[in-house]
Amino acid sequence: MNLASPTLTLPGGSIPVLGLGTWQSEGGQAERAVSTALQLGYRHIDTATGYGNEAEVGRALATVGIDRDEVFVTTKLPPDHAHRARQTLTESLAALGTDHLDLWLIHWPPNKVASPETWEAFREARDEGLVRSIGVSNYSIAQIDELIEATGEAPAVNQIPYSPKDHDPDLLAAHRERGVVVEGYSPLKRTDLSSDVLAEAARAHGVTPAQVVLRWHVQHDVVVIPKSTSRDRIETNGDLFGFTLTEDQMATIDALG
Repeated sequence: MNLASPTLTLPGGSIPVLGLGTWQSEGGQAERAVSTALQLGYRHIDTATGYGNEAEVGRALATVGIDRDEVFVTTKLPPDHAHRARQTLTESLAALGTDHLDLWLIHWPPNKVASPETWEAFREARDEGLVRSIGVSNYSIAQIDELIEATGEAPAVNQIPYSPKDHDPDLLAAHRERGVVVEGYSPLKRTDLSSDVLAEAARAHGVTPAQVVLRWHVQHDVVVIPKSTSRDRIETNGDLFGFTLTEDQMATIDALG
């Protein structure tokens, strides 16, 4: 398996376009999944305070014997912790067993609003070196614009649900105009993997429909974080860099949206 994931540039470093998502991975299962992914060559792990598994992710990072600086680690601030962002960050760092995050995201707009004051707390944490890049999740373009207007700084990343069904070239373009990297979550959960279009592309490349979907994200420069706790699936999901979808295949998959 070739898992030398390409990266996209963020203000504070480079984010591998493929990562392991850990939503709904709990306890020993979460720790094993992260250990497995790291051993297979993944170098990007996505968690969140709200997932309740930061300590398990931290244990996997500590025991697998890979230099901390080689792994891109993301966690997220729950919206109801906006008033205690710094304290929550301190707790996250302790649970993860690290002195910095590569990316810290506001998990949802607090009280459904952009919350420039929370964004200011994120900027302070970044300026103090506790976080390398800062971003948001589940924000609209209008909410991103509100943060930019208030502080002059765009989020490095917006993590949103993304799949062929969700494909919106205008939305991707709007993020790019603002210098925001799009990171897609639930890429497979939100996809009909039995689609003929995906099956045909999969046959053409000798891969699975799931691999086609993940490769489609990569070719759109959308960071993708499929979640799995199965070793086989983690391995298959990571095997995306030995084939390239043609322009026609990309267009046909785009049309599923």
